[in-house]
Amino acid sequence: MRAIQYDQFGDYDVLHLVDIPKPVPDSGQVLVRMTVAGTHPLDNTVRWGKLPPGAVKPFPLTPGSVGVGTVEEPGESKLEVGSRVMISGGRYGIAADGTWADYIVTDPSHLLPVSDEVDDTAAAALSAGAGYLTAYLALTELAGFRPGQTVLAPGSGGAVGQGGVEIARHLGASLAITTATNTAKAELSRAAGYDVIDLTRESLRDGVARLTGGKGVDVVLDGVAGPITGQALGALARGGTLISIGYSAGMQADINVTDLIWKAAHVHGFQFALFTQEQINISNARLLDLVVRKDITPVVDRVFPLEQAAEAQRHLIEGGPFGRVLLSL
Repeated sequence: MRAIQYDQFGDYDVLHLVDIPKPVPDSGQVLVRMTVAGTHPLDNTVRWGKLPPGAVKPFPLTPGSVGVGTVEEPGESKLEVGSRVMISGGRYGIAADGTWADYIVTDPSHLLPVSDEVDDTAAAALSAGAGYLTAYLALTELAGFRPGQTVLAPGSGGAVGQGGVEIARHLGASLAITTATNTAKAELSRAAGYDVIDLTRESLRDGVARLTGGKGVDVVLDGVAGPITGQALGALARGGTLISIGYSAGMQADINVTDLIWKAAHVHGFQFALFTQEQINISNARLLDLVVRKDITPVVDRVFPLEQAAEAQRHLIEGGPFGRVLLSL
């Protein structure tokens, strides 16, 4: 079968298309034929060797944490041959070989049935970058979000930015704001129906003040970090909450501690290890239902063939996509 692998940490050029034997599932595992795989900034972090020692399986490693496929060998699970499934959970592409391959063996608890009303691309886009799942869990489990509150999810082209806005609206936010780093992306965001701050025209704090009448936002879903974190913290309303999720703009942030003190702010770090597999599966099932009902619509920026995985990853990290970047198998 075809697979993307790397046998050393490094830049995009360590990714290679290889021909390897189809994996054989152990007792209790399921063999899935992948059709569409998602890319994730975490794939880049793993490939650069930035995770703690021992977190990544021995080389070679196949990247990819999410995707959609069909069951080929259900093993002892209750799944049927040919049923369509989405990867939901697990540490694929890190502790086990991932989804950037024709086939993957999985734990059946990490598979979620996909309705015929959701095509493979939409289901993969929902899970790529994990923005919708992250936003749902962050708002419902960590932030204590209540209908009528306001939410800021910076990064209009990214998974957390787009997922954060749509999920906040679904949960009853009175206002859900995102940001754009250029006017072209701001225009795309407005065309998608987002309330967006064009950071080339005003600062984040000024934009939040304008949109909230000076009150600030109740919740920030920060998937950007870098210089945005300090600005977003300063844009909180009193008693507001910032959830630190990702670091696409950098791992270091400068904050004004008085924003913590005088705003009585709450700051939480987000990781999926905080949640049970059951919580993740229930949440993903709800999100798939929202796609069916068209309450949320994951945006796809571009679909690359598997053999162009390196170019796909570069586009995700450096190309400034507006929407998810996928791999077709």
